[in-house]
Amino acid sequence: MGASLGPSRSGGADGGGWVETVAERRSTAAERQGPGPRSGEGPARSGGRNSLRPGRRPRQTAAFLALTRPPTAPPPTPPARDNGRMKSNGGTELGRYLRARRAQIRPEDAGLPAGAGIRRTPGLRREELAILAGVSVDYYTRLERGRESNPSPAVVDALARALRLRGDAHERLHELAELASGRLTEPRPTTEASVRGSVHRMLEALRPLPAYVVGPYSDMLAANAPGRRLLPGLWDWPPQERNLMRYLFLHPVGRTLYVPWEETVALSIAHLRAVGGRDPDSPRLTALVGELMLKSPDFARLWDRYEVCERGGGAKSFAHPKVGPMTLTYEIMSLARTGGQRLVTYQAEPGTADEAAMLRLDSASRTTAAADGS
Repeated sequence: MGASLGPSRSGGADGGGWVETVAERRSTAAERQGPGPRSGEGPARSGGRNSLRPGRRPRQTAAFLALTRPPTAPPPTPPARDNGRMKSNGGTELGRYLRARRAQIRPEDAGLPAGAGIRRTPGLRREELAILAGVSVDYYTRLERGRESNPSPAVVDALARALRLRGDAHERLHELAELASGRLTEPRPTTEASVRGSVHRMLEALRPLPAYVVGPYSDMLAANAPGRRLLPGLWDWPPQERNLMRYLFLHPVGRTLYVPWEETVALSIAHLRAVGGRDPDSPRLTALVGELMLKSPDFARLWDRYEVCERGGGAKSFAHPKVGPMTLTYEIMSLARTGGQRLVTYQAEPGTADEAAMLRLDSASRTTAAADGS
């Protein structure tokens, strides 16, 4: 009789007997098939179970496949998520900052030729920035992707010069480098949602100057009467939704109140970047930025520029729907032991049309209060 088609179990522990039996089965199938077709004849027909037919693969047992296929590698473990301080799927906050600022530098601004053709990358390429900073391309690539997290202060300064960073932006790069390396650990501030009674009294004492108190992420916490009238429509929202960033981008009045709007909101975002960067894991900051990224393409575009500027004062021009156009200067003062609360006051040059418009904010509020009390 021919060789048995059943698997032989006589092999050793190394499975050699099983592989030998497979070879025997192949040989037996070939004998049953017979010689190949002669010239001019059709294909040979065979009744064997393992004979080859057009479009059909030979049947193989699971054991044979297990012996011949390479072992399957286990899926990689996803990196831990951490919202920017440590490594995450999006790199580190340091890497994101470097990418955003690199995209804003044109080659000609850095003294490099633009080159021929269309550049697929906005701003500088990684290798161009590495050359300008005097570091290797591999090192800079690892730094930007979060695989290198301990640059020296000299390297940080060189990158800042190449990226043309000044003031707050330069300081922010050093902070992010220290956060990435673990040399700097900042305790999360305890934000107080309530405003001290003494601060409320100070707000009233500042009248007729518009003034208000905001939290670290621009949540409106308190204001005097002209301060409320300065921002029409904000107080129509519930208290938990009264946020100046939301007002600028989501309220119809907020999008027309400031002139020019784009410049004003860009500075506000840069300030939020500077303040929020001290605690990038803050749930309040994450929720606010997430909401605005989804609801406002303008916010998403400006946020991705990663400009950093902590403001202490300046001037704003208003196209106010009630009192008309005016330009006011403002000062921002931090309140001690409040977890980041800030007092913002506005004023105008005495004897000007701007001052007259500003004073109408307070007189209108006093008229309203008198009418309510009569």
